[in-house]
Amino acid sequence: MKVSLFTFLRHGQKLGYPFLESIQSALPIADEFVIALGPSDDGTKEALATLKDPKIRIIESNWNEAMRVGGFVYGQQKMLAQAQCSGDWAFYLEADEVVHEQDLQTIHDAMARHLNDSEVEALVFDYFHFFGSPKWLATSSGWYRRAPRIIRNTIRTVAYDGLFWNVVVTNRKTRWPKAKLVGVPMYHYGHVRSLDKMGAKSSSVAPYWGESRSAEGFRYTIDPQALSPFTGTHPAVMKRWLAEQANLVFEPDPNQPPTSKEKRHRLAAKVERLTGWDLSKKHYRLI
Repeated sequence: MKVSLFTFLRHGQKLGYPFLESIQSALPIADEFVIALGPSDDGTKEALATLKDPKIRIIESNWNEAMRVGGFVYGQQKMLAQAQCSGDWAFYLEADEVVHEQDLQTIHDAMARHLNDSEVEALVFDYFHFFGSPKWLATSSGWYRRAPRIIRNTIRTVAYDGLFWNVVVTNRKTRWPKAKLVGVPMYHYGHVRSLDKMGAKSSSVAPYWGESRSAEGFRYTIDPQALSPFTGTHPAVMKRWLAEQANLVFEPDPNQPPTSKEKRHRLAAKVERLTGWDLSKKHYRLI
């Protein structure tokens, strides 16, 4: 079995991504790690060079700055990197996603177990979405609680906004991939970076979705009912980044009024408690 890890990246330093930690966390189970690196003037390329691992292959890419619809430029960069993967499985990591060292064997075993079952097209992780600080998790149905991050590398797929895959059935029809659970979480640190880096990231991302946001004055705000305390352990590779670059002072405001969307999520939470249903979005079909 050959396993290809891949990601895309641009301005990782300036925008506060734990990209080195993300890559290092999964390298032990990778046969190759493909990185599509967009134009960066912040030392990102130089930082990647410090890893000095022969499994890492960097592809320098251009970004279509005119593509300002639906985050499709991210889909383009994701697929550019995936197209260079030669493994049986293509394992995608966002630059702010990290796997725990205690879960590496389980992840590898899941890929090996389903390698020869062509019905299994993808493998799905549970998700820890840290929010505001490493002490809090966003757990409402407004956040995807599970997502596919490993795809069989012999099927036709597209990733319209970079996050999720659609399997191409015909030139007019796509569907979510058929999947099995890995059984371990993905640790997502995108919403715990420092306030200045989060503001810069938010401002940088917005234009590719046809939006505009200021990088100034960012603060973490969320419905306190959407949060739960994190009681586990963080991946060891994140120790330094969390101490030096994460926002550590956030506490949910019990008086924070919910937005109209968050009110809908509160209602969904009541339905979930009554029925046991999971009303979060699912970009896969479990088999």
